[in-house]
Amino acid sequence: AGYHGARHRRAAAAALQHVLVGSAAHGRLTAFVPVATGRPLAVRLHQALHAAREAVDYQRATGGMDAFDAAVEAGVSHELTEALVALVRGTEGARIAVEWAPAAGVPEGCAPSAEPVEFSPGDLPVLREAGARYRHEEPAVPVRITGAVVRMRRSGPRGDGTVRLRVLAGADVPHVRITLDEEAYRIAGHAHLVGLPVRVQGRLESRGGFRRLTGAHGVVPVQVDDAERDRLMKELQENLDFFEEACGGDCGD
Repeated sequence: AGYHGARHRRAAAAALQHVLVGSAAHGRLTAFVPVATGRPLAVRLHQALHAAREAVDYQRATGGMDAFDAAVEAGVSHELTEALVALVRGTEGARIAVEWAPAAGVPEGCAPSAEPVEFSPGDLPVLREAGARYRHEEPAVPVRITGAVVRMRRSGPRGDGTVRLRVLAGADVPHVRITLDEEAYRIAGHAHLVGLPVRVQGRLESRGGFRRLTGAHGVVPVQVDDAERDRLMKELQENLDFFEEACGGDCGD
């Protein structure tokens, strides 16, 4: 489905994870989202939940996992199956319903009312198997990421090193880990020390749910506005000891 499809799949999982935040009174939790900004996520979540339910039913009836391949286009992903497992595990089951604000009307392609989607403990083995299947088969995709350096590590004062970026743009993931050659590692260290993010190209891969950028190249600092630069500098001060250790006294040369 490509990277843009992956973004929509993760959006559905993110929506469910946001709903799970908070405590539920009498076993029920209601989350309200603004129509203007939250409706696309709610629609995607609605579609993904129904597709996940149908795929689970198909597997339990036939033993086949093929329905989960088709469900990708509706927003089902590794992240969504993990969120559902977390929701159902340790309970007697979960019912999830989406209702539309009357003033805004029903979104295109959605029914005015629908029965809640239900998942039970008996669905957990299928959801776990589907999650492992997605994680194993998710292809690497080419990306160009802008991110703030939040961690640096290498075995000595010279040579290749590993950098962790907090993603600001270019990929719908919170962090990526990158192995850089000596020169690129030095550029990343300098950029962080002066409060600038970096831009880098490579292929985004999944490793057990944590993202790696392989074949990284073209590492360059990126100019940002004063407010963002001040925030990055504050983050640097909070982690200064770590960066001095990681750079081995070499980042400021």
